[in-house]
Amino acid sequence: MISTSQPASARLTSLDALRGFDMIWILGLAQLGGALKQVAGPENWASTQLEHVAWEGFHFEDLIFPLFVFIAGISLTFSLDKTLANGGRGAALRRLLPRVVMLFALGVFLTGGLSNGFEKVRWLGVLQRIALASCGAGLCYIALAPRGPRALWIGLTTALMGCLAGYWALLTFVPVPGFGAGDFAPGHNLTNYFDQQWLAGRKYDGAWDPEGILSTLPAIGTALLGTVAGLWLKVSAAPTRKALGLVIAGLVMLGLGWAWSAQFPVIKKLWTSSFVLVAGGWSALLLGAFYYAIDVRGWKQWATPFVWIGLNPIALYVLENLFPMHRVADRLVGKHTGAWALLPVLVATLLTFLLARFFYRRQMFLRL
Repeated sequence: MISTSQPASARLTSLDALRGFDMIWILGLAQLGGALKQVAGPENWASTQLEHVAWEGFHFEDLIFPLFVFIAGISLTFSLDKTLANGGRGAALRRLLPRVVMLFALGVFLTGGLSNGFEKVRWLGVLQRIALASCGAGLCYIALAPRGPRALWIGLTTALMGCLAGYWALLTFVPVPGFGAGDFAPGHNLTNYFDQQWLAGRKYDGAWDPEGILSTLPAIGTALLGTVAGLWLKVSAAPTRKALGLVIAGLVMLGLGWAWSAQFPVIKKLWTSSFVLVAGGWSALLLGAFYYAIDVRGWKQWATPFVWIGLNPIALYVLENLFPMHRVADRLVGKHTGAWALLPVLVATLLTFLLARFFYRRQMFLRL
């Protein structure tokens, strides 16, 4: 729905700022990697980090999507708590499920909808994954929250471990026809096989999709990590201690994820369990840093443009898909090579911030 009211004052400014920081890499800064190649050459470290790894490994670019899913999980703990308190599980379900359906439908629309016929619809994609992951984590939260804090902590942690361990067991021990079990190469693994056999419509990678059927399970795990982080932010502890706890948890997850990768590689296109932990580790570190800087120390001014974006991510994402800012910037300042290649990127980023500020100043927020 579109709201013209002021966002709730109880919102964590750091969470909105982190969401905006994440989104700017999808919006105005989407072309930065290519521009840096023009400026510093094709093999420079920064531009490499702004590209997805081909298959196994982890770059900064691979963090952007799971960070958003992680943040969506955090947001669930705040949005559902009030609804559960006022209306119980029924009201919480009525809040969650229609938003899941609308976000899923919007994802189908933005990936082409019916423009190429029903048989070419891309049923699973970025927004669809966010919808399904949020749905899975939200249903767990709704089922467990009324049982009390202890049951909620234990239940969410158990569900998280079940998602990660179950997915690992499936890909490690269930054989794929022609390749056997435990082969994680492209097209040889159970996740890709599932998509080949049962995912209808258009698939992003031809025969399979990086947001496919089976990898939705660990994506729910990423959202569950966010709900656990959200619970931690709500405990009655000193804010500095909560920030430190996020940093420690992030470091632990990074260590566990890379250790697990020796057997179950870090692969974003499969959303492997080790990938969930590595991305979750970096997400927790960023959340801890933003929370400490903004909500603990009160250093808020620098984050204001990110907050503008973080309060309206869906509206800005939709507009970016329909009217890409980098194309607008190209028309305003032209396309450039060499050192001037950064100019259109900077203009696109500025336009994104100005558009977000326009919505913010008029209190226009699209919430799903």
